[in-house]
Amino acid sequence: MIEGRGSALRPLARVLADGRAEPVLLFVEGAAGEGKSHLLQELADLPGRADMVRVRWRCGVDGGPPDEERHRPVPTLWLVDDVHRTDEDELRRLRRVLEALEPGSAAAVTYRPEELPVAGLPLGAPPLTYPPRLRVFRHRLAPWDQERVRRAMVETLGENCTAEAVGALYERTGGVPQVVVDILAVLREQRPAFTGAAAEVEAAGVPARLAELVLSRTHALSRAHRPVVWAAAVLDGPASRDELIAVSGIGAAAGNDALLRALERAALAELGEGRYGFAVPLAAPAVLASVPGPVRQDLHERAASALSRRQPVPWIAVAGHHRAAGETRRWLRAVEKAAESAAESGRHQQAVTLLERTLATPGLPPQSRARLAPLLARSAVTGLRSDQTVEVLGQIVQDASLPAAVRGELRLDLGLMLCNQVGRYPDGWRVLETAAAELREIRPGLAARAMAALITPYWPGSSVDVHRGWLVRAVAAADASRDDAMRTAVLANRISLALSCADPDGWELVKELPTENTDPACARQAARGLCNAADAAVWLGFYERAEDLLAEGRDLSARSGAPYTEYNALGTRLLHEWWTGRWSGLAERCEDFVAATADMPFIASDAYVVRGLLALAQGDWGEATSWLSQRGTIETEKLPVPLAATTAGAMIRLALARQEVAAAAQQARSAWAAVAEKGVWPWAAELAPWAVGALARTGDRATAHAMVRDFSRGLGRRDAPAARAALTWSRAVLAEVEALSQEQRDETPHDGLLRAAELHREASTAYAVIARPYAQALTMEGAARCVLAADTEGGDAPVSPDPVAGRTSALWAIPELESCAQHFTELGAVWDAARSRALLRTRQPAKKGRPPGRPSHADELSPREAEVAQLAVSGLTNREIAATLHLSPRTVEQHIARAMRKTGALSRRDLAHRLGQSS
Repeated sequence: MIEGRGSALRPLARVLADGRAEPVLLFVEGAAGEGKSHLLQELADLPGRADMVRVRWRCGVDGGPPDEERHRPVPTLWLVDDVHRTDEDELRRLRRVLEALEPGSAAAVTYRPEELPVAGLPLGAPPLTYPPRLRVFRHRLAPWDQERVRRAMVETLGENCTAEAVGALYERTGGVPQVVVDILAVLREQRPAFTGAAAEVEAAGVPARLAELVLSRTHALSRAHRPVVWAAAVLDGPASRDELIAVSGIGAAAGNDALLRALERAALAELGEGRYGFAVPLAAPAVLASVPGPVRQDLHERAASALSRRQPVPWIAVAGHHRAAGETRRWLRAVEKAAESAAESGRHQQAVTLLERTLATPGLPPQSRARLAPLLARSAVTGLRSDQTVEVLGQIVQDASLPAAVRGELRLDLGLMLCNQVGRYPDGWRVLETAAAELREIRPGLAARAMAALITPYWPGSSVDVHRGWLVRAVAAADASRDDAMRTAVLANRISLALSCADPDGWELVKELPTENTDPACARQAARGLCNAADAAVWLGFYERAEDLLAEGRDLSARSGAPYTEYNALGTRLLHEWWTGRWSGLAERCEDFVAATADMPFIASDAYVVRGLLALAQGDWGEATSWLSQRGTIETEKLPVPLAATTAGAMIRLALARQEVAAAAQQARSAWAAVAEKGVWPWAAELAPWAVGALARTGDRATAHAMVRDFSRGLGRRDAPAARAALTWSRAVLAEVEALSQEQRDETPHDGLLRAAELHREASTAYAVIARPYAQALTMEGAARCVLAADTEGGDAPVSPDPVAGRTSALWAIPELESCAQHFTELGAVWDAARSRALLRTRQPAKKGRPPGRPSHADELSPREAEVAQLAVSGLTNREIAATLHLSPRTVEQHIARAMRKTGALSRRDLAHRLGQSS
C-alpha cells in the first residue's frame, strides 16, 4: 500500500482485486504541489484484475475521454485529475460517469480545495446524487513533516545535509512536496557543489513553478485588491486582518473586501485562527519582488508602524522595515531595542548577529556607534561568537571620537573575548590591563571587572603571585563601585584562584555566591562562579562535589541567559566523565560538542583533550595525536595551563610507548617549566608521572628527583586528592626506573622493585578512594609489573604467608594483573588491556591438561591473533604492537597475516570491517 495512505485507499484496492465489490468514489484534495497527480500515477501502477480498464482524465486539458470510452460496459478505474479546472460542460459529463459507476469499478478524483468554484463541493452545485450502492471516501493530502523533508534531501543531495539546512528547507517550503523537490533540484545543480549549509538553502531562491503560481493568483485580483497581498509579502509571516489592512493602506472596508477576495482566489491562505499569509513562505519574496520600489517603501513604513503595536514588539522585524523604508534614525533605534530585548531574554547570538551587521554599515553616525558597540560587546562576551566580533570591536576601539568611558568598556569586553573565547591570551592580557587603567577613575565598577579577569590563573605566562596581586586591587575596586554584579564577578574569579591552588577557603567563598539574586547580570556572574568551582573541583579530584556544582551552575546559567558559561560547564562535564570512567558514548559526546562549537573551537578544548585521551587508551595513536593537538585549531601551548599539562602528559606517554624517549624527555622539560612558572601545583597531576618517567628513563634522574621534590613542596599540605595520588605515582615510577637501572646503592634491584610496587599500590588505593578507575588500574598494573620483575630478580625466593608481605609476591601479582586487564576491557582501553594480558602471558604457567604444542584454532582467530588484529586496526604500527605485547615485529606481522587470511580481509582497513562484523 502507498506509504502513509493505507486506510484511505484500502476500499479502492479491494475494488481492484474483486470484480464484485461495490463501486468506490475517492475524493483526493490537496493544495498546489502536495502530490495529487503523483498519487494518481501510483494508483495507476497498482496491481489489479486483468479485466479492469484504467482511464486517465485530465480536467480542463483534454476534455475527458470520448463518449464511447465513458459508456463502455467494462469495469473501469477512473483517474480524474484537477477537477477544479473543469468547465460546466465537462463537469456535467463527469458527474454522469460517476453516477453510473458499476460494481467492480472505481474513481479517484483530485482537486485543489482552494480553487473550487463552490467551496467544499468538488463536483459543483447542486451536490452529486450518489447512488445507494456507491461508497464515497475523502482523502486529504498534507505537506511533508520535517523528517520526510530530511529524507528527500538526503536522497537527492547525500548525507552531508546539516540539521540546520533541513530545518531551513522545511521552514521555507512549508513542507509542500513539489516546492521541496524544486528547491532540491536547484541545490543539486549548483556549482560549487552543495556543502550542507542552511545559507545555501536560503540562497536557492524561489522556484519558477511557485513564483508563477503565486503571481498568477495575485494578478487575478483587481488592482484595488492586490495591496493586501503585497502587505502579506512585506510582513512575511502570519498576520492579523487588521495588520494586513493597515499595511495595505487601502482602508478598513476596502481592505476587508480585498482580503476576502484574496482568500477566495487562493492568493492568501488562513494560517491559523485570525492569521493570514502565504501557504508557502517562499511565496512572499516572489510577490515582494513584483511590487514597484516606491510602493514597497511605503508598505515597509506602514509595516514598521503596525508591528510596533504588537506585544511583545518584534524589534528585529521593525528595524528591518524601518531600514527598507529609508528611515535611518528609526532603524538604528529599533536595532538598539532589538539587541537589548534579545540580550535580556538570553538570545545573545541573535543580538550579536544583528549588531555586527549594523555596525558594519558604512557611514554610521558616531553617536549611534557609541550606543551600539557596547551592546555588541556585552552580548558577545556572554554568547558564543568570537572572531568576527573581535575584529569589529578591535576596529571600533581605535575610534578617537568615542567617549573615553565607552572606549574603556569596549576594551574590557574585547579583552575578555580575546582571553576566554579566542585563546589569544597575551593580547587579551594587555587589553585588559589597558582597560583597567582607563576605567579606574571614570567607571570603577568596570575597572573591577577588568581586574577580576586578571585574577584568573588558567592562562599561561603570569605566575600565581601576579594573579594574587590583581586580586587585592580587584576586591578594592569592586567594593568601591558598590555594584553587586561586579562584586560577584570578582568573587567568581577569586573562587577560581583559591580552589585552583587547593586553598580550603575557596569552599567558603562558594557559599557567598548570590545564587538567588534576581538581577540577571548578578545571576550570570554567580553561575560563572559555580561553574568555576566545579571545574576546579574536577582538577582537584572532588568528583561528587563537582557534579553537584555543575548541576547547579548549568541550571543557573540557562536561567540567567549565559550560554558561554553553560558551554564551559559542558566541557568540564566531559573531563569529569573521563576521570570517573563514564566512557560509554563519551567519544561521541566529545565529537558532538566540537561540532556544535565549530565556529569557536577554543571553547571545545576540553572535548578535544578528552577525545584524544580516549583514543590513546583505545590504541588509536594516530587519532590520539590529532585530537590532542586540537586538530590544528589552536596551538597546545596556548591552552589553559591544566589542559596543556594534561595534553603534554598524554603526548609524553605516547612518545614513551613508541620508544621515542629523547623526544618524551624534551617535551617533559618544556611542559614542567610552564607549570612551575604558573605555580599552581595541583595542575601538575596529569603531567608528573609521565614527565618523571621520561626523564628518569633518559638517565636524567637528578631532574626527575627535582620534579618530584618541587611537586611535593608545591602541594605542601593542601587538600588536592588527585595531585597527591599523582605525587605517589611519580615516586613509584622513579623508584621503578632506578631499580631496573641497577644503580641503587642502598638496596638491591629486587628490594627497589618491591618498594616501587608498594608506592604504585599506595597510589592505586588513593585513586580508588576518589573513584578514578582508569588511573587506579594503571597504578595497580604498575604494582603487579614491579612485583613480577622483582620475582625475576629475586630468583626462587620463598613466598611469605603474611598477608602484607604477600602483596609483594608473584602469587598476588598475577590475579591483580588479570583484574587490571578486565577493568581496562570494561572501560574500553584496548591498548592497556592488550599490554596487561601480554605481561600475564610471560608469567602464567601452561594450563594443566592441555596437550603439548600450540592449540589449534582452525579458521577462528586465536586469542593472540585477535589481540594483534585489534591493535592493528586501531592504528598501531607493527613496531608499536610489538612494543606493547612484548613480541618481535616479525611475529606481529605473522599474526596479522593469519588474521587477514582467516577473516578474508584484503587490507588492514578491510580487517577492521571484518572484525566489526564478527563482534
